[in-house]
Amino acid sequence: MQIGLCADVHGNLPALEAVLADLPDVDALICAGDVVGYNPWPAECVERLRDLEVPTVMGNHDRAVARETTFRFNSMAAAGVELARERLTDDQRGWLAELPDERLAFDSQVKIVHGHPADPDRYTYPRDFSPRLLEDESVLVLGHTHVQHVERYAEGVVVNPGSIGQPRDGDPRAAYAVLDLDALEVETRRVAYDVERVQQAVAEAGLPEKIGTRLARGE
Repeated sequence: MQIGLCADVHGNLPALEAVLADLPDVDALICAGDVVGYNPWPAECVERLRDLEVPTVMGNHDRAVARETTFRFNSMAAAGVELARERLTDDQRGWLAELPDERLAFDSQVKIVHGHPADPDRYTYPRDFSPRLLEDESVLVLGHTHVQHVERYAEGVVVNPGSIGQPRDGDPRAAYAVLDLDALEVETRRVAYDVERVQQAVAEAGLPEKIGTRLARGE
């Protein structure tokens, strides 16, 4: 079984469209949270994942838009949250509000979280990857750091597919991954998209300029 893995779309529709166009023939696609935030297409990105019926968990930006949160946002992140609150319909906010913090899929072989199995808001960087993160599942999929990384252990695989909408690992291309569940192998993938279109839309939406400029550097 081939499964597409994605995370941290962050309202970046051109990047999401590029990933969906680049995605090979897979049996399913799953998302490790943060559909909204930062970029100016939160409603469109929610609708794309809803239309595709993508199993998704709640990210910290999703929670901030749909519910109450204690997560502390910087000014850029706060601006994206506020814009998403303004642009999402009640129905779209309702979809976000119903997202779980964790999902088990494919006969419980795959666990999907946003930040960490014990805390959805905790950043789990590659240096923090460990077989101790795994419980009964064979594959743990997480996001939140926007850093693409995979580690395979005797106990299973831990993978962050990277961020579609705001990579922070020095590569500006949209990131995702493909899991071969039978072989427990992960292919990390990148695809270029129209960053200038996003930068223009960021400016037109009145969002902080750095939201757009950082995209060109993958930071």
